[in-house]
This record gives sequence, structure tokens and C-alpha cells, in this order.
Amino acid sequence: MKKGTLKNIVDSNRFEGPETRSLNYMEAKKLDRKFDEGKSILEHVDLSQARRPDQAQKRVNVDFPLWMIRSLDKEAKRLGVARQSIIKIWIAERLEKALA
Repeated sequence: MKKGTLKNIVDSNRFEGPETRSLNYMEAKKLDRKFDEGKSILEHVDLSQARRPDQAQKRVNVDFPLWMIRSLDKEAKRLGVARQSIIKIWIAERLEKALA
């Protein structure tokens, strides 16, 4: 095959690259068995490609009255967290209750 063809490029770069590390690949059944036995499977997983489902972020704008902002800031300061964190926590708690 000629140098520079897709197959050569794929074969030569398959497990190499400055941003990736070489992984020790194995069959899914063997990987499952190793995991079920409580052994580490990290050498077989490329964590740089890992994704958490339904965790993508989307920015939304919400207008709050000043009294609410002051109250949020006071509570956030008391807890030592950012205003945004307290809003997300409270909304998540409320949604969990509503969906339970």
C-alpha cells in the first residue's frame, strides 16, 4: 500500500499520539470478568474519551428580584459556595422530589 493512504495512517497512529497513551486492549467479556472480580481496569480505559450522559451544560438566563439575590448570596456565603452552586443544588433537590 502506498505511503500516506488511509490504512497506513490509521495503522501507524492507532495507539500513538502526543495526547493519548497506549492502552492495553482486551475482549469485553474478559474486561467484565476482571471488573466483577474487583480488579482495576484503568489500564484498559481511555479516560480522555469518557463522557457522562445527560451532563452537558446549557447556559440559561434567569432574572431574580434583588431580595432573592441578597438571600442567595447570604446563604451561599454561609455555606462557602458560589451563588450558582446553591441555585443548582436547590433546583436539583426540588426536581428529585418532584420526580420521585
